Amino acid sequence: MYDVLLIGGGVSGMSCALVLGSAQNKLFVQGRKIGIFTHQKASSLQEALFNNAYGIRPGTLGSDLLHQSVEHLHNLYPHIQQIADEKVLNITSIEGGYQVETNKNYYESKSIVVAIGASSPFAIAGLEAYVIPHQKSVPEKNRIQLKNSDHKVAEGLYVAGTLAGWPSQLAIASGSGAAVATDLLTMWNGGVPVQVHDSIRMKE
Repeated sequence: MYDVLLIGGGVSGMSCALVLGSAQNKLFVQGRKIGIFTHQKASSLQEALFNNAYGIRPGTLGSDLLHQSVEHLHNLYPHIQQIADEKVLNITSIEGGYQVETNKNYYESKSIVVAIGASSPFAIAGLEAYVIPHQKSVPEKNRIQLKNSDHKVAEGLYVAGTLAGWPSQLAIASGSGAAVATDLLTMWNGGVPVQVHDSIRMKE
């Protein structure tokens, strides 16, 4: 049983994973089992070019960013299990959490973060009841989102990025994933708000 499984290796999913990973030394995180499905073939970043994203060198290709984020997570936070080459097909509510079915395996987790794109039709079975038209996209694009309140869809079920109803901007999707991570950390910390920051002062 995982404590949380992140579904999606794009901007919001990897951002969420990085923040969770950076909290590894906090007592309430130690021993937590965290995994991320890093399936990226359908990510909109595959064709992206970035000139207007804060902190990213102009001319950076989205395909390169996808590759670099996987390496970043592996090198700094190897305790987060990366599940590659598996596509999530179905999510089912079970006692104490959720069961995730992929094209290869079954997994169980107390919490789930869905961080895939907002294209229609929705690619994961079991969550159809939460699918609504995207509230910040023009109707002609036929985008969808999961109905949520501040990223929370249901108990133990979260959504991040464009699928949470946010505009399709890298900085916004990244922030959405980070916000979900801090919400999970806050929950694990007994409801006491948590943010995770690195500082050069820590190295002095």
